This record gives sequence, structure tokens and C-alpha cells, in this order.
Amino acid sequence: MRRWMDRALFGVGWCAVAAGAVGIALHFAAWQRRVLVLLASGASYFMIGAIVGLVLLLIARGWRSAAVAGVLAAATLWTLVPAFVPQGRAADGPKLTVMQSNLLFGGADPAAVVRAVRDDRVDVLTVDELTDAALERLAGAGLLGELPYHYTEPTRDGGGGTGIYSRYPLRDTKKYDGYILNNISATMDHPERGPITVFAFHPVPPPFDFPAWQTEMRKTREILDAQRGPAIVGADFNATRDHAAFRDLLRGSFASAADQAGAGLLPTFPADRAWGPVIGIDHILLADATAEEVRTLSVPGSDHRALLSHIHLQ
Repeated sequence: MRRWMDRALFGVGWCAVAAGAVGIALHFAAWQRRVLVLLASGASYFMIGAIVGLVLLLIARGWRSAAVAGVLAAATLWTLVPAFVPQGRAADGPKLTVMQSNLLFGGADPAAVVRAVRDDRVDVLTVDELTDAALERLAGAGLLGELPYHYTEPTRDGGGGTGIYSRYPLRDTKKYDGYILNNISATMDHPERGPITVFAFHPVPPPFDFPAWQTEMRKTREILDAQRGPAIVGADFNATRDHAAFRDLLRGSFASAADQAGAGLLPTFPADRAWGPVIGIDHILLADATAEEVRTLSVPGSDHRALLSHIHLQ
């Protein structure tokens, strides 16, 4: 009986180890094929298989196999653990609260959005999938009383609209060419820190147009590479931290607020399913600023959880 159990554990353990190896490969390689990029969205879950497999192989006393699993488990921990450990890079400048929210074709509850802005004293709000109707509903719910300055590029319907709302004046607004959806920026004049660039990005989802997503992520990287000075990015990148195209955005002066705060993987999508959310495709990026806390919050009527970050400017 013991031998049969060991064989079963050994087989299951190796299956788990194989899944872990697949996850590591999906995470680290810059895949150019649509199906592999989509699978990479969940690479972190695959990687956990290496740890599960190690435990099972140890129980089954498969020592040599466990040694192989141990290497993969170490690679998994080296990849995942930093997301849960605050980076400890303190900044002592002015505080700001930033919120990013995808409104699902403008159907998110405007009162819930405004309530979150009011309760958490949000200073900068970026929104995706902003429609003309949602623009009016947000104003009717009192958003402009909290964040009176705004630059919006809504659409009549669909998911192409984008907006930036601010507690402080905005200028030098810009809508970027070369995107299917509206991607925008503005300069916010902070009374203590001075000009801060605010970006609101929304590359097209890769399941709908994979070549366009690749092109738009590269264009986004070029825009961020050219940025000088403090900046805030609120975005639905349709990419997780397991995508090389997302990690490429962090190679310069920008950092992920979630990584800075050690907030973990922060799944945000799909939030309208009983089994969700499972992947984190909404992000806040910072340049010359440090996040001390990042968390998600539910917005009724949206298929994304919103992101909320308390940051310190440098």
C-alpha cells in the first residue's frame, strides 16, 4: 500500500513540477505568439506547481526528483516573493492618493466611484472605458466637487474612452496617436511639488488584436522612456507582471506601485465572476515617487477591481 501511495505521489508530484517549469518559461520568455502570451497571464499560478511538486516528491521519498523540483521551487520563490516584500525606499515628499478604475463600457456605478474618491481623499483618478453617458453620471454623482480639474477623451459607447481627474490644475493635455483606444496624459501642477505628469493608458486587449497590443505596449514604453521628472501612470495594460511587455515598462525610471508596497499580485480581473478576479491587469506606475500602500476595491457594475495607492512624492 505504501509503495502504491509513493508511486501516486511521485506521478502527481512530477506533473506539478512540469506545470511549474511551464510557468517559469512563460514568465521569463518574451513570447511573440498570441496563445503563449495569453497563457503567460497566469504564469504565477503555474509556477506554484513547482513548490507543490517538491512537497509531494519529498513525501514520496523521490530524492533525486525532489532535487530537480527544489531548483524550480527556488526559482519560483525568487520570482514571486519580491512582490510581497515592501521595497522600503522611503520618500518624504508630499502625499498623494491615486486611484485607477476601468468602468466597463461606462457601466460602473458612478456613486461607488465618487464614494471611493471622497472616502479615501483621492487626489488623482484615472479611468478607462469612459463613455459620454458615464461622464455625465460621474459629474451628477459629485465627482467634480471632489476632483474639479479633468481631461477626458470619452467615446459615445464601447471601451475606447479614457479620463484623468485631479484635485489640482491640469495643463498640457495630450492624446497619443498610434493607439486603437484613447491613451492620454496631462501635467498636474501640485502646489508643493510642482509639475507632475499623469498618464492614463489602455492598450487594446491582446485577445482582440494581438499585433496591436504588442505595438501599443512598445509605444507605451517609448513614451515612458522619454519622460523626465515625477510622473504617475494609471492603466489597464491588459497585461500582468508575468508579461515581459509589462516588465519592460519598468526598466527605466518607472516602478510598479504594487511592487514598491509589497502588495502582492493584486488580481483585478474579472471581478464580475464568482470565481474572480484571478489576474492583475490594472496597474499604477510611479516615477520619482514611492507607494506606501496599494489595495484593490470593488466597483459595482465593473468587471475590474479598482486600484488605490497612497504615495509619497520625492
